[in-house]
Amino acid sequence: MTAIVLSIGTSHPWNVAGVGRDLIVGEQLDARVFTAIAAVSAQDGRGHVVVQPISSEVLAAQLRALPWDAAGAVRVGALPTREAVSTIAASLRAHAWLPAVVDPVFAASGGGELCDPAARQGIRDELAVLGNVVLTPNLAEAAALLENGGIERARIGEAAAALQSRGALAVLLKGGHLGGDPADALATAGGVEIFSEPRIAGRMHGTGCTLAMALACELARGAALIDAVRASSAYARDQIARH
Repeated sequence: MTAIVLSIGTSHPWNVAGVGRDLIVGEQLDARVFTAIAAVSAQDGRGHVVVQPISSEVLAAQLRALPWDAAGAVRVGALPTREAVSTIAASLRAHAWLPAVVDPVFAASGGGELCDPAARQGIRDELAVLGNVVLTPNLAEAAALLENGGIERARIGEAAAALQSRGALAVLLKGGHLGGDPADALATAGGVEIFSEPRIAGRMHGTGCTLAMALACELARGAALIDAVRASSAYARDQIARH
């Protein structure tokens, strides 16, 4: 049976990130993807980003139209406003049996803000505390959520655990921006596991979106969290190597 994933987030003109990327990943991983658009963006790769939020009424109507009862997981990407965050958090609370992979995307890879300061606070206070959420921040996003100036390699596990202790099901803290080989930390109520593999020479836009959506696809198929993390990481590394 084909897994169903609900993708909620922001569009990207080239579909190398955001909801468009989720559709591509879902097709490659044999998952049926249903979408709700929280914002439309225009990005040119040089740090010029224009974001137009979708009204709360239209976003809420999209969410009501999604097949929640048939879905196996949710993937949440960039959210532009506190209103959007609150609307989506209410849906995730109402469907607490569904694992929700929340990637707290604050800025585009090429530069440019994708959410306002109030939205960042909402992600911290409303989404990152839900018991069905698997949070997947990078180092900068985790530091912002923790109100920490920076996270060093030696403290990546500690930082992931600090975020998870606020209520999330799990936190996968991505250390791709560390110097040398990358290291990721997975924190759950049972402890912290560190994953480290040699850095791949390729470079790809939308790596975080790719990993988060792959993780949602694996969870939608019923994979255990640790197995889903390993499989989604392997998929993301393969995609990077192809670029």
